[in-house]
Amino acid sequence: MVTWEGSRPLLVEVQALVDESHLTNPRRVTAGLDPNRLSILLAVLHRHGGIPTYNQDVFINIVGGMRIAETALDLPILLAVLSSIRNRPLDQGLVVFGEVGLAGEIRPVQSGQERLKTAIKHGFKKAIIPNANAPKKPLPGIEIIAVKSLTEALQAAR
Repeated sequence: MVTWEGSRPLLVEVQALVDESHLTNPRRVTAGLDPNRLSILLAVLHRHGGIPTYNQDVFINIVGGMRIAETALDLPILLAVLSSIRNRPLDQGLVVFGEVGLAGEIRPVQSGQERLKTAIKHGFKKAIIPNANAPKKPLPGIEIIAVKSLTEALQAAR
């Protein structure tokens, strides 16, 4: 993902591991983000994406020890979770950002154009972003998939 730290964009890798739980209460372990936010996102994934995790342990890691509080991390987390559940990695050249609302809508984030420009500079070839952050004109060197809902984002990630 491309996060916004102060006045500059930073590229960050989001990792997820989802595994069958043998506990009454599955574990939700996070490194680099609020664990309560993860619980909300997993509920939205179940309700609006049809992907249950109530019997799964879910581990999320923001690589490099960073702590991210912005909501642009929502969509990358859910796509990383989907990748782990399906045991299929996301494309190497894929960048993702976007806030996920409780109704499954994908909301825009600040500085969307700057985030895309940073991704292009670092060689990313495909982006899944909120529809409201989509550029008016095509950007050379990157395929942009603008999504309005979690359902659309999940389909785009397949």
